[in-house]
Formats: sequence, structure tokens, C-alpha cells
Amino acid sequence: MKVHDHSQNENRGSVSSGVKRRAGGSPKKSLGQHFLNDPAIAARIVDAARIVPGETVLEIGPGRGAITGMLAEKADRLVLIELDGALAAMLSERYATAENVRVIESDARDLDLDEGGDLPEVVGRPYKVVANLPYYAAANIIRRFLESDNPPTEIVVMIQREVALEMAAPEGKMGLLSIATRFYADTEVLFDVPGAAFIPPPKVTSSVIRLVRREDKPLELDDEAAFFAFVRAGFKAPRKQLHNSLARGLIVEVDEASEIIARAGVDSVRRPRTLSIEEWGRLYEARTALESSPAITDGP
Repeated sequence: MKVHDHSQNENRGSVSSGVKRRAGGSPKKSLGQHFLNDPAIAARIVDAARIVPGETVLEIGPGRGAITGMLAEKADRLVLIELDGALAAMLSERYATAENVRVIESDARDLDLDEGGDLPEVVGRPYKVVANLPYYAAANIIRRFLESDNPPTEIVVMIQREVALEMAAPEGKMGLLSIATRFYADTEVLFDVPGAAFIPPPKVTSSVIRLVRREDKPLELDDEAAFFAFVRAGFKAPRKQLHNSLARGLIVEVDEASEIIARAGVDSVRRPRTLSIEEWGRLYEARTALESSPAITDGP
């Protein structure tokens, strides 16, 4: 990880609209790069972030900086996280005189968000994330921030439309991704972005989605990782009835899966997507209780 630091004092610097801009390198297919090239959409994304004076913002994947200048004008602190070394160097040069901007050349999936880590700007203070993420890494990056011990208050991100709709799926139609997202945040798809708004244009439509951190999680869990592993098992065969899907995922007999479901008070013929987060919680508790029950043996 390389850090290009231009925030030597705590006073917010200004970014002039006349800052020299240059195109940077050509889009790299290996990094899934599609550069936003529509100023009107860029402005809508910045407006969607609802930045107020004094806030810290992380921009992940700034690319050529389509929204960076507008973010720098609004945010008290702006940290740019860019994996492409050539683009990170370009942004470092462009914002060399902006005292509130810092550039980090890094993969967002590898950042240490804890105290003493890579982002001291976000420790002990609220912050927001704004991002245009490559499709292949979007879900992992979003979950990394949501699941951290130091999560952002809001994430405004542009991702593939199908992924955005899945993250925001309503109760009764939730898959594994929507459960994993909505456990931590309230989600809302804001608007679509056509492929023509990018260079090069992707073959799919993108959407901008807002995720607002939930103050209270829907379940109190001792082991969130174990819970999500259980839910993942429940979606092993998502088109089948719950008892069959859960049996496959847990690698147990259907009778055992049916007992777990009965203890949770859930109808075993339902499909996994129809369950709420609370119902998955009851199933997880029932499975945990069943595992901890003393085995019944024959004789003394």
C-alpha cells in the first residue's frame, strides 16, 4: 500500500474548479475499470451522499476523478482509495495543494479500519463512503465496511443494477446477499445509470444505491460469522423447500433439518427466499439448541 499524503494540517484546503485535469491511463480490463463520463450523473451521486460540513468521506475507486472535485469541496476530510498506481499518482498530483485530501494506493478489501490502521481519519468519528466499484469486487468491499467494528454511517455506491436490486430486496424475497446487507443497513436503490455514461461503456446497467447503517441490528448474536454460515447453508438449494435446502447445506438428514425447522416454528415447505431475518435467527437458535442438547442413549 502506498500513501500520498497532502493533509499535513487540520485546516480544510480548497479545491479550485480550475485545477489541472488530465485523462490518466486507459481503462484496464483486468481491474474492471469503467470511468464515469457524465457530469450530471456525477453531481447526482455527490448530492445523494448528503455531505454536511465537518464530515469525513472515503471515495473508493475514484478513477479519473469524475466526482472527486465535488466531494473535496464539500468534505472536511477526503481520503481517495485507488488500486491503480497510475491513477493514484495522477490524483496525488492533481490534489497536491488540497490540504483536506489524502490519496492511498491500495485495494479497499485490504484496508485496516481499526485504530492504528490505514485510516486514522475514520477512527472515533463518523464518516461516509462514496464509491464506483468494479462489479467483481463490489459485494466484498461493501460487506467489509458494513461488518467492520468501525462502519460508516452511510455508503453511496454505484454497482451493477442486478446486484443493487438484490441488496435492497424486500422481505419475502431476500437472498443471501440481501440478508447479509440488510442485517447491517437500510438500503434504497436511488437511480439507474446507463452504460453510455461510462468510458468504455459496460454491457450492463448500473444503479446508485444508498446504505444507511442501522442503529440496532435485527438480531443479537454471539457469533455473527456462524449465523451467516448457517444462512448460507440454508440457501444451498434455494429453489427447493426449506427442509431439503437446509439438509443439503448442513449435510444432515432431512429429518434432522425438519426438526430444526419445527423447533423454530417455521413451515418447512417454504422456500429460503421467503424467510425474514428474524425467522433465520429462530432457525439458527433452534439448530444451536439442538446441537447442545445431551444425546439420548440406550441403557445406563
